[in-house]
This record gives sequence, C-alpha cells and structure tokens, in this order.
Amino acid sequence: MSIAHINGIDIFYLTDGDPHKPAIIFSNSLGTDHSMWDGQLEALRREFYLIRYDTRGHGLTNAPKGPYSIEQLGKDVISLLDYLSIDKAFFCGISMGGLIGQWLAIHAPKRIEALVVANTASKIGNEQAWNERAALVRKEGLHGVAESAPSRWFTPEFYGSNRSGVNELLINLKNMNPEGYASCCEALANEDLRGEVSKINVPVLIISGDKDPVTTLEDARVMQSEIQGSQITSLAASHISNIEAESEFNVAIKQFFTKQVKQEMETSHESN
Repeated sequence: MSIAHINGIDIFYLTDGDPHKPAIIFSNSLGTDHSMWDGQLEALRREFYLIRYDTRGHGLTNAPKGPYSIEQLGKDVISLLDYLSIDKAFFCGISMGGLIGQWLAIHAPKRIEALVVANTASKIGNEQAWNERAALVRKEGLHGVAESAPSRWFTPEFYGSNRSGVNELLINLKNMNPEGYASCCEALANEDLRGEVSKINVPVLIISGDKDPVTTLEDARVMQSEIQGSQITSLAASHISNIEAESEFNVAIKQFFTKQVKQEMETSHESN
C-alpha cells in the first residue's frame, strides 16, 4: 500500500508505468476513488507514468473533520507531486477533480504541463444544495445518496447493461466516510472559479457528456469560451464519461497528452 503522509493526513496513491516517462495524475469525482480510473490504465501506461490517488475524504485517504476547500484539495495534489519528486505533470480530473484541476492551472501553472477537465464546470451546482446534502449525509449517512447516484452518473441504457460494474461503485460510495463526503460537498459549495479561469494559460482539453445532467455541454462551452485556446470534446455519455464512454475517452486524452509531449520535445529541440 502506497501512503504519502502530507499536509497532516495520509493520502493513498498508486503508480503505474515507467517513472521516467511523462507523468499524468488523475483526480476522482465526488463519491468515488482512484479505482474509477482503472479503465484508463492499459491505454496509457506504456507512454506515461500514471498516478492515481484518493482525494482527501475519499477511499483510503484520511477524512479529517471539515469543511474542506478546493484550494486545500489542490494543495494536496501539489504536495503529492513534491512527495513523488515530480516537478511538472499532466493532470486529468473529472467533476470535482476537474474543479481541482482548474484551481491548479490558475494558482500553480508551473506544476501543470496540460490539463484535461471532464464533466465539470467552473462553478458546480449551487451553494444551498451542496450544504443541504452535506448536512443530510452527516445526519443519515450515504445510503440515500448512493441509491440516487446511478441516475446522476450514468444513462439508463448504460446502467441497465452494466449493473455489476455500477453496483461496485455504489458499494464504495455507501462505505465512504460520511464526514469526508460532506466536507467535499462544502468545498464544492464554496468554490466559484468563473471569474478566474480566463487566467489559465496551459493547454486544456474539456470533455463533456452530451447526456450529463450535472455538468452540461453548455457548461463545457462556457468554459471553452473563457479559457483561451482550449479544446472541447463531447462524448455520448452522462456524468462519469471515462467509464461510460471508456474507449472514446481514452482516445481523446491520449491524443491530447501525446500531442503536448511532442510539442514540448520540439520546443526543447529548437531551443538547443
């Protein structure tokens, strides 16, 4: 088991591939853990060094009493990169992980080579709804949230034909630490980057699910209009697009990250 003791907590992480290759760090969505990225490993592990971790409050990472902030979750990523002696990495985050990625690109751009943000927005949901969910989870636990998750995460067609895989995600959600989940809800309630994402100047790929009821295609288009030079890809999926449209997601991020590596090599060659 790989544990990094940083920022006063133990953060669980896994690595795959050659540490001498360009690094990609993956950031999970609310209510999931590092295992949500299992479907990306085979497509990327030969060309990249892959780092998956459990966000504070999730999985095998500690869940100290909150509330948390997106800034705090972003600084956990920076500290994990420091722990692994990685100066600069590619970043891929979904939903809450995508908001963390935006914060990093704004506030720590020297640590981010390029950014994939999937099924996310610069402001996710509204403050009142997140705070109400946090209070409910602290009071009643995560069973009710887990029961309603499939309709937010996946299309009915995907859930109907992939029940065993989806149910594994739901079991993980039900077994999550309620305080960690609630504290991340409060981080989402309080973060609004809509006035700041225009500052992002690293390469950005925005991935949207065309059937996503949580962070819509329109949210993705607004982000693209505000982030100069950003690209957008829409997949036939709901909110957890890296699982529902695994192959298409993998093609999109592999092409994007590979292009950035080639451009970096060409720039380095020209400068020499």
